[in-house]
Amino acid sequence: MYLQDIYIYPIKSLGGIRLEESVLEERGLQYDRRWMLVDKEGVFLTQRTFPEMALLQVEVKDSGLLVYHKNNHIQRIHLPFQAQTEDFLTVRIWDDLVIGQIVDHEVSRWFSETLGLECELVIMPETTERKLSPKYAVNNESVGFADAMPYLLIGQASLEELNSRLEIAVPMDRFRPNLVFAGGLPFEDDGWDIIKVGAAEFKITKPCARCVLTTVNQETAQKGKEPLKTLATYRTFDHKVMFGQNMLLLQGQRIRVGDEVVPFLK
Repeated sequence: MYLQDIYIYPIKSLGGIRLEESVLEERGLQYDRRWMLVDKEGVFLTQRTFPEMALLQVEVKDSGLLVYHKNNHIQRIHLPFQAQTEDFLTVRIWDDLVIGQIVDHEVSRWFSETLGLECELVIMPETTERKLSPKYAVNNESVGFADAMPYLLIGQASLEELNSRLEIAVPMDRFRPNLVFAGGLPFEDDGWDIIKVGAAEFKITKPCARCVLTTVNQETAQKGKEPLKTLATYRTFDHKVMFGQNMLLLQGQRIRVGDEVVPFLK
């Protein structure tokens, strides 16, 4: 088995980026979900409620992030890696309340106009620590603005098995993984505890519960019923539909596409 794909999603719920290699950090891959859009109450925004967010694509440049509309590349904005304001606010992501820093008021205005809703773009400062639940943490780890855990792993064979049950196949981007491995059997990772990817080592914490975001076409922002409807018929555990594995980093600095993947069973 080997690492087939690496993905990051710098701004939560916007378009993802495939990489050939990436730097590993406690909170997740470098740049992964360090930024997030929030409404006027500070509550995080996602494609679950606003599927049109899928149409905003992000690129990492030397000087910062470039964001543009997939249907109109002229509709774009550039933002530096560092926040340009000293404005901090409490933001909510699921049950967590943490401090975010407004990146730039002009940038927030661009997102508000482009999405047609009042919002602010915030970055997670290094001083903000969003701790994992002690139930899953190994060394009191923190996570960025990802839903649950710093890393998400999916096997290509699992997607192919799912697609064999669908009338219209879906791409991997419906599931927004960080690491995709090739080889092995469908859902083999259900029984894994630790995995090595090249020289790095990860702890699998829990299966990933899936939601309606998987039904959003990432190219058109159109919602449907699949693949969640079909997944629910055979991947439901404790009333949750599971696909992929949440992980945290135990050790390692970098991963590359092609790295060998070696699992250790529970």
